[in-house]
Formats: sequence, structure tokens, C-alpha cells
Amino acid sequence: MSKSVTEIQQAFKQLRLSETAEELPELLRKAEQTSWTYLEFLEQLTTYELKRREEKSIERRLNWARFPFYKPITMFDLDEQTAITERQLKQLREYQWLEQAYNLILLGPPGAGKTLLSVGLGIEAIQKGFQVSFVTMGELIQLLKTEEFTNKSRTQLKRLRSSDLVIIDDVMYMAMDEREATLFFQLIHQLYEQSSLILTSNRSPEEWTELVDNQGIMTAILDRLLHRVEVIHMNNESYRLKHQKTIFN
Repeated sequence: MSKSVTEIQQAFKQLRLSETAEELPELLRKAEQTSWTYLEFLEQLTTYELKRREEKSIERRLNWARFPFYKPITMFDLDEQTAITERQLKQLREYQWLEQAYNLILLGPPGAGKTLLSVGLGIEAIQKGFQVSFVTMGELIQLLKTEEFTNKSRTQLKRLRSSDLVIIDDVMYMAMDEREATLFFQLIHQLYEQSSLILTSNRSPEEWTELVDNQGIMTAILDRLLHRVEVIHMNNESYRLKHQKTIFN
């Protein structure tokens, strides 16, 4: 005796093919309308399941990345700044630098588009199969200081250390004491040549040493960060101020 659609759906769910189970009635309707063969029907089932699994994987990795906003790289307007050319942006979007564990340092004043560019690259990297983590420098230091005490910090740092790309926003925005600098160095050492980093900052690396008492630690950090790096100076006018909105205008 042939099984009903509902029974087939239940069987798919037991096989953990829940996405395909939900779509099954629609696929059966298309199969009848277009006279699919059994082989064509199985191919459509497989294609749909693989597509949905990939989409769910991307959704999960986007959640894990903890981006402050969702703005794809296509929203980065090259006409708004002169720091990077269309050719250079296209080269960045090929992600060979990520595969080779190169770092990017984006320097410039607030509103210059540093975070927008880093998030856009991070989102597209996830869509291409990479694992990405985003964190501000302040959040990162807090996570490192509480890692041995809280499960939440341990979980976030575990994901961060296993990421292909780590984005650290507002690097060296504030001074670090020796313990914080030591923890930061240990993380950079763990990521060195294993993951790529994108660092955004409104201070040049030469100025970072002024914000740490222990010059030796900062020298060791810079030695690893600057070994394989592309530094992009985004000194254009603040996008937010240029497109400022007011109550009466």
C-alpha cells in the first residue's frame, strides 16, 4: 500500500531532512506538472536539501559572527571616499589574502567607513564558506579578562580562536594596562598565521605603543600583526557628518 504525503514527510523528518519535508508537497506538485522522472525528482530533492542546509549554515555563522549591523559589501560606496580603488576592492573580494592569512589594518577618523568595509568583507567571507568573528577592542579585553570565570566568555573566545577571519574594531582606542596587554598579546600569538585579522583604528600602529606601559609586549604584538599586512588609510570626510540629518531639515 502506498504511503501518504504526510507519512513521507514524517519519514523525512526522522532522517533529519526537515527542510525537504516542509517543501515536499510543492516538489510533488511540480513533479506532476512537469512529468519528472524518478531520477529527476530525487535530484530536485537532493538539490533543495543541500541548498537549505547551506543557507542555514550561513545564517548560523552570521549569528555567531556578532556583527553590529548587516550591511553587505555591495553597500560600500566607492564614490564616498578615495582611500581604495575599485580594482583594490575587487582584489579584496577575491579573498586570496584571507586564504594566505594576511591582515588588514584600516586607519582613519570616525565615520570614514572603516567598520562598514570590515563588516561588508566579513559578511561576504561567511557567504563564501569562511567562519568570521567581530568584536570591539573593549569587548575583547573584557572577554579575555573574564574567560576563566564565565562560560559565555569562554564560548565566544573559543569561536573567535577557531575563526578564519577575526575583525577587531576600534583597536587601541583606550590605553591598556600590562595585564590587558599581555592577554591581548597571547591572543594575537594564538591567531598568528592561523587566522586573518581586520583591525580598525583611528590611531596609527606607531601611536599604539604610547598607550601601553610595557613597550616590549606592544613590540611583540606589532611584530606579528605587521608581518603580513595591508594598511589602508581612510582619511576621507566622515560619511555620517557628510550625510547629517537634522530635525528641521
